[in-house]
Amino acid sequence: MVFFPCLPCPSMPAPRSSAPAASLTPDALLMLDSIARHGSFAQAARELGLVPSALTYRVRQIEDALDTLLFDRSARHARPTPAGEVLLRESRRMLGDLEAVTNRVRRIATGWEHELTLAVDSLVSRSTVLELCERFYALGPADDATLDTTGPPTRLRLRDTTLNGTLELVANGQADLAVGAVFDSSTLPDVRSQPLGRVDFVFAVAPHHALAQAQEPIVDEVLRRHRLVAVADSALSLSRQTLGLLPGQDVFTVTSMSAKLEAQLRGLGAGHLPVKLAQPHVDAGRLVVKQVPRTTRSSALTYLWRDTSKSPPGKALRWWLQQLERPSTRQALLERFDTRL
Repeated sequence: MVFFPCLPCPSMPAPRSSAPAASLTPDALLMLDSIARHGSFAQAARELGLVPSALTYRVRQIEDALDTLLFDRSARHARPTPAGEVLLRESRRMLGDLEAVTNRVRRIATGWEHELTLAVDSLVSRSTVLELCERFYALGPADDATLDTTGPPTRLRLRDTTLNGTLELVANGQADLAVGAVFDSSTLPDVRSQPLGRVDFVFAVAPHHALAQAQEPIVDEVLRRHRLVAVADSALSLSRQTLGLLPGQDVFTVTSMSAKLEAQLRGLGAGHLPVKLAQPHVDAGRLVVKQVPRTTRSSALTYLWRDTSKSPPGKALRWWLQQLERPSTRQALLERFDTRL
């Protein structure tokens, strides 16, 4: 008797080893988002607690399943390809929706969110934010009958942001509360905002910088010949902003206002700094304030949060909003800078 091997039916394609949809798990999408945010596989691996080779292997598995390249690795930084940009944009929306559903389910039981993400702009005092975190974790039965002595069940997550990046995280659902947003949020659906206060700036340079001895007011033709220190906008999908840069001017880009201060103290460039941050260094002779055509600069900051009829604020977010309603808290957030370097 002769046996013939079974052949697959022509009308039924052979199963693929990895279905595209099956590869796009929430963990995989968070991993891709981390790479895009850092622009580096190595930094993303550190954030996720993985070795770089394992992270690279997982990304290749996803790319093989989708049959497309998600990151351009030819440059120094890992940059999303056009297909990667589309995937990241849609995945951030889906992750935001998934997190919202998860939080809503958990709030039904206790009223406390499982996690609360705060986007904190670099213009905001980190020491004040951390003091608020201490007070939040110290909440107990005397503050809410559903709590025990271990404090709220809500996990806090802080995200460092700048300029449009602060607004963006709330707009796309990646943050529940943004503190220090600079730009108008009135056109965003389901986003509410309240004024945080105003921040005044001065144009300052180190005493050994060439502009320290320049005639005032320093005209644009002279400013353009000197490097500006600017804080990078952390936005990924919204348009990025660079404030104070003149056409053709060299720029040294840093990631935070504290890094900008240190760069200017070292004479690496010039630029505007918040008065409350710069003044102690001006008084100590480490910075010199100079007059420029646009010397008077002030920014109105807000705090904003997502609030819809389907997902009203939970207890943790309500607590933070109550703190921000206090004038003393808002003042401390904009004035209590750690000036030690």
